[in-house]
Amino acid sequence: MAAKKRKWIQSAIKNPGALRAQAAKEGAITKQGTISKSWLREKAKGSGTTARRARLALTLSKLRKRRKK
Repeated sequence: MAAKKRKWIQSAIKNPGALRAQAAKEGAITKQGTISKSWLREKAKGSGTTARRARLALTLSKLRKRRKK
């Protein structure tokens, strides 16, 4: 069971690049090539697929910050 919990991110991301494609379509890509945090926060408030992806992206960015230190 521990092995299943360890790799939850791989199973959570069904369509890699889908959120980035949606952000590019709406012009939310910054000059650095990342998705705008404000756009992610706005989209995370919904209840659809894009909202779920946005919430996951925000969560994963927090994990990255913690690990960088």
